Amino acid sequence: RLRTLPLSLSGVILGCFYALSKNSYQPSIFLLALLTTLSLQILSNISNEVGDLEKGTDNDDRLGPIRSAQSGALTIQNLKNAMWLFVGFSIVFGVSLIINAFGTLLSIRSTVMLVMGTLAIIASIKYTFGKKNYGYIGLGDFFVFIFFGLVSTLGVFYLSTGRLPLRFILPAAAIGFLSTAVLNVNNMRDIKNDAKFNKRTMAVRLGVKWMKIYHLSLVVGAFILMGRFAIILNNGLLGFLFCLTIPIFYMHLSKVFRFKGKELDNQLKVLSISTLVFAILSGIGTIL
Repeated sequence: RLRTLPLSLSGVILGCFYALSKNSYQPSIFLLALLTTLSLQILSNISNEVGDLEKGTDNDDRLGPIRSAQSGALTIQNLKNAMWLFVGFSIVFGVSLIINAFGTLLSIRSTVMLVMGTLAIIASIKYTFGKKNYGYIGLGDFFVFIFFGLVSTLGVFYLSTGRLPLRFILPAAAIGFLSTAVLNVNNMRDIKNDAKFNKRTMAVRLGVKWMKIYHLSLVVGAFILMGRFAIILNNGLLGFLFCLTIPIFYMHLSKVFRFKGKELDNQLKVLSISTLVFAILSGIGTIL
């Protein structure tokens, strides 16, 4: 799912920009962090496909793009093999990242990051895969916020600098809000089919009307948090470079409020790329 991959890069790129602003940027950490997060994103996508196929949620009534196994291009066993391959990639790149950052796996800092990495792998697999998954009970939003926002952004900054200032929670949460908004568009698109198969996403639980208000609050909340962070840093107008994305997000929101069902599908790509641009401009504003 190439259109959602930019989303997984947003937090890592923003965290690296902040590390650069502290003269602590390390290219090797940036590269390994990108490879780790891409492996986790792909693992999540594959696991999600397997889980939905096994539960029957992937069917002819689903409004998103036809997936590989659903179309017959791959078997479920092929996808399960790919899952474990990307579990391996996530472990190799993640462990290499920690060793590169701290020089050892035996320190307290390394242990903390190993635990976070393990939790990230489990979260990537258990969204819809298996019996005890969290996507079918409406916890997807929470886990996306934590791992695509807080862990992604703060993790790479901590690996680069060895420090974790409290104020950096603000931009990390902003990326978390926008990442959650991407999942929300997906869930609003599939609300009818998900309800049939008892996939109790937030959209199924609250209904499209309230989810569109929720969606607006996520996007606006991201701008408020990033704006507050820019004020704290006191970088002047350059700190607000991310505001150049306001027209893009405005057009996105106008379509979300007008569209429903399959019409929402294209907005996944729009919001994913917009989040990446938002992150890049925020980072550039910080280092300038």
